Formats: sequence, C-alpha cells, structure tokens
Amino acid sequence: MKRVFFTIYILLLVFFAFPVGLDAQSDLSDSLIVQGELLHAQYDFDAALDAYDQALEILKERGDSLDVLLLKDKMLLSENGCNMSGFAYSPYVVAKHKFGLDDFFLYYPLQDRSWRAVPNQLDSVRYRFSQAVYAPDDAREIYFSSEDEDGIRNIYMTEFQDSLWTRPVLLNEHLVSPADEIYPMVSADGRTMYFASSGLYGVGGYDIYMSEWSEDDNDWSVPVNMGFPYSSPADDFLFVNSDDNRYTFFASNRDCSADSVWIYVLEYDSMPVRKAIDDPVLLLELSDLEPSFGSSLHEEKEVSADIPENVDTRKYMNKMVEVRALRDSLSSYSTLLENERNAFAYSNDFAERTRLTDIILRREARIPQLQDSLDRAVSELQKIEMEFLFSGVVIDPDKMMAEADREVVGDATAYTFSKMNFGSPIQLKMMEPEKKFDYSFKVLEEGQFAEDNTIPDGIVYQIQIFSAINKASVKSLKGLSPVFERRNAGGRYLYRVGLFNNYNDVLSKLNTVKKVGFRTAFIVAYIDGKEVSVSKARSSESKVKEEQKLYQVTLVPSGELDSELSEGIRQQSDGKDIARSETEDGRASYIVGPFGDKGKADSLVSFIKAMGVEDVKVSEIIK
Repeated sequence: MKRVFFTIYILLLVFFAFPVGLDAQSDLSDSLIVQGELLHAQYDFDAALDAYDQALEILKERGDSLDVLLLKDKMLLSENGCNMSGFAYSPYVVAKHKFGLDDFFLYYPLQDRSWRAVPNQLDSVRYRFSQAVYAPDDAREIYFSSEDEDGIRNIYMTEFQDSLWTRPVLLNEHLVSPADEIYPMVSADGRTMYFASSGLYGVGGYDIYMSEWSEDDNDWSVPVNMGFPYSSPADDFLFVNSDDNRYTFFASNRDCSADSVWIYVLEYDSMPVRKAIDDPVLLLELSDLEPSFGSSLHEEKEVSADIPENVDTRKYMNKMVEVRALRDSLSSYSTLLENERNAFAYSNDFAERTRLTDIILRREARIPQLQDSLDRAVSELQKIEMEFLFSGVVIDPDKMMAEADREVVGDATAYTFSKMNFGSPIQLKMMEPEKKFDYSFKVLEEGQFAEDNTIPDGIVYQIQIFSAINKASVKSLKGLSPVFERRNAGGRYLYRVGLFNNYNDVLSKLNTVKKVGFRTAFIVAYIDGKEVSVSKARSSESKVKEEQKLYQVTLVPSGELDSELSEGIRQQSDGKDIARSETEDGRASYIVGPFGDKGKADSLVSFIKAMGVEDVKVSEIIK
C-alpha cells in the first residue's frame, strides 16, 4: 500500500511541480530528475537510474554541461545503491526511539559525563548533526570531528603523552573525503573505528563506515560502507557497539522531522550474514527497522523518588548494570560454546566442522576477556560500596539493583533508554607546536637572517643583494627575509635572499628586491648545493619538467563498476581517485590516477585484468 501511494505521489508531483510556459524540455528533464530522487529515496535504484538516464539524454542535447555533472553525481549514488543491495543484512531489532537532535547522543549507554558540548576546545563550531565530542575523563586518545580551514569536517586525533595532549592530527587520506566526516567512535579494544561520512562511497546523505587498525601498517585501513540497513539515502551516524557486546546502536533521521532522530538498538552480531535483496519494497521495509517483537517506543525513565539522584548513586547503579550485563554475557557465551562443541562432536561435514572450529576458537578466546572485565567491574563495585560505608551512607543493594533493572530494561523489549549527563567543558593542556623558521620569501618591518645557511638539494635560485668586507647587520637587510650569508674565496661576505625552486618565481621577486633599495641585485643559481650559471639551471629545470610524467589507468567493464572491484582498485592504488566517464558509444568507463610511477600503473592493470576486465590500459596524462 505504501508503494501505491508513493507512485501516485510521484505522478502528482511531476504533473504540478513546474509552471506552464517554461521550456518543455527543461520541464521534462527537471521532472524526471525529481522522479529519480524520489525513487532513489524509496530504494528503487534501478527505476531511479531509468529516470536519470532519460533526463541525461535531454541535458546532453541542450548542452547543459554543469547540470550533466550534477546529474551524474546523483546517478552514481543510485548505482552504489544497486551494488550495496547485493550485501544487505537483516539484524534483530531490539528497540527504536525518537529523540531530539540536540541531545540524542546522551541516550547511548556510554560512560556518563563523557559527552562535551560544542563549541569546545576541540571543536569550535556547532554543527547540525555533530553537537558534542565524546571525551571520557580516563581517555588516553580522543578522536573527534572538526572543521578544517575550508570548512569541511574531518576526523582528528589527540593523544595524552606524559602530562600534555599532542597537537590534534588529521587521520590518513583514506578517511578524508571532499565532504564531512562526523562522530568517530573507536571500539573498546581499539581495533575498529566507526564514523559517518557524506563524501565517501555511499547512497546519499551521511552513511556509516568502519575502518580497522592495521598493526602492519600502523594505520587505519580503507573504510568500508556498513551497507543496508545501517546506511540509507537519509543521514545515518553515531554507530556504537556496547562494551559487553550485547547491543549495536546507531542514529538516523530517516522518516524524521528536521529536529529529531531515531536511535536504533539492534542485537549485536559478531558474524553477520549478508544477502542480496533486489526488491525495493523489501529494502524499504528493512530500512524501517521495526522491533522484532512489536513496539518499543518507551519514554526514558527517571530514578525513583525513594532513591536520591546524585553522582554516587548513578555511578553505583551504572556499575551494577555493567556487572549484571557482563555476567549475562559470560553465561550466554558459555552456553553457546557448549552448544557449538556438541554440534562439532555430532557433525560429519568437513566444511561445517571447519566453520564451527573457527567459531569455537573465537568464543574460547572471548570468555577469558569477559571474565577479566567482570572481575574488574565487581572489584570497582565493591570499592564504591566501601566508599558508601565509610561515608555513613546505608544502601539496599537489592533495591538499587531493582531500580537499575527498571531503568535499563524495558517492560516488553529488553531495553529502555536512559539519559546520561553532559560532562564539564574540555580543558586539555596541549603541546605547543614546534616553531620552525619560515624560509618563504617575505618583506618584513625588520629583516631576518636564515637560521641555516645550507642550500637544499635540487635546482635552487636566490637573489644576491650585496657583498661586504665585514658582516652585515639586520638593519642593512631592509626588511628582506630569509637572507643567507656566505664567504667567497676572497673573504668577502655575500648576502642572498630567498629559496626559489623555479626561474619564474625568482624572476617575479627581483623587482621587489630592487624596489626596497638593492638596485644592483641579480639572480644566482645552484644545483644540489653547488653554484652554477643561471642558464645551466634553467636548462636543467626544463629537462626535469620533461621527465615528470604522470599516468592514468582507464578501464571499461562490461557494466557498472561493482563494489568489490572498486574496493580492490582503491587498495591496489593506495586510495587513488576513481572518476566515472563514458565512451563514445555510451558505455561506462572509469579513470584511476594519477600515477607518478608507470610501474605502479602497470601493476594495477594486471590486477584489473585478473579480476576479469580485459578492456584496460595505461595512458600518459597530457599536462
């Protein structure tokens, strides 16, 4: 029924969207694009591409090159949707609830008072979806999203060393896109990072991605889209697995007003089974993520009146909940392990026994970890109880546990949301950046001598300003910086300004130097630190430019580029850009590059051919 109403809606929108009297072709292309957008939002990616294809033909006939590029961006999202529908996952949905956008993150079962409101020391700009930074008091590393100088939100990390926090650094190129990345959350074991991006491979809006830490590379891996139903054409973000591995949480504004989001609670699955779902109706139903056992839209509950609400009781109740959850997880793992051992004993199928062996080994490795976490949590709980005792506070553990159960466990769903508190403002003592001498050419109020008079390797040009028998003073530099000092064979001091890598740059500054008072200034040149004639340096410069060739790889698959091949290409090419184009006969083609090393481009060609694509070649990029 939802599908029927949606189709009627599209027809009405297409009919009434554009006023009579406009160019008929423009009306038709615009209406087809609107139709494609609506179909895309309903997961009917094939139909959306059909509408976009028709609009594309019209735009090409009209010569609207900018509109063609914008439309191709939309088409790429629908193509991604087609690919991602082949790897959908059907999770067991425990609960869902709608919260206000301003504080929805406080309803995640994370460490209390660890969300710090924006603006703060790490993120100075309050953003619609990213309104807080997760920074627990005991954190040794903080991952956060903040705007760069171009206003794009990227993921940064700062680390506590000795008594200071390091200057925040941007993570690697794989985690940077032309758009925003928000809400980075690192798993309890530090091995996996989840975040949302609106600029990486996805189906529109913010999608959810995971990246794994590589010990070999000492870096984060190329991120992978989590796929349906975690990602959607709407905005999806803040993905977290609970520390006890019972639940998975994420937020989305699908089917929401502008000031609210859903929080979904799913049963944690360490080995999700994915399958193709080609039916748009089934994909749409999957994305609704209705709880598996009925409605669970419970309001958050407060601590009951007969138990005073304060920091200590909240801390005690949270720790009791943690202990109970760890005991439940340990019991569940032990039961599952016993069942899998029994299944292994009675199975005669080699493949099944191999699969069970892998599962049993994983569970056996997990149980000591859970037991260790439980022992530590019990010890911390006992410590809190002793603090109550020394403070003269009498508590009833049974009543506190009952209240904790009532607050965290729902009546019918095994989950009820509880609200955490904002933490105090962030006050991190940061390391001061190391101040380095600026060797760029400048005219200042007071000139500067270079800290290091060494001429770097390669082709370098300078401007000689004067020579003298005695050492020159700062005043005699007339504001120029950086000025290099050296002595010639005759014992005179030579003073030269700047470090320029090409002749055009040094020539453009020669008149500037003359205007400040050095009318006899002239250009000198070096190759690998040795002084040479300017003509020889310019000749060498031309040869170097000739040798600096760039290459690209062009492939034409039988259809669109599937996600597996796309991911493989990115890994083989160290994250090079993949640009979509078209051949003269209308087939999709893809360009990967640029490569400074032809050997690396040839290696990628071999990989692509091994993946079954024969129409692939290396070509030189014409500058």
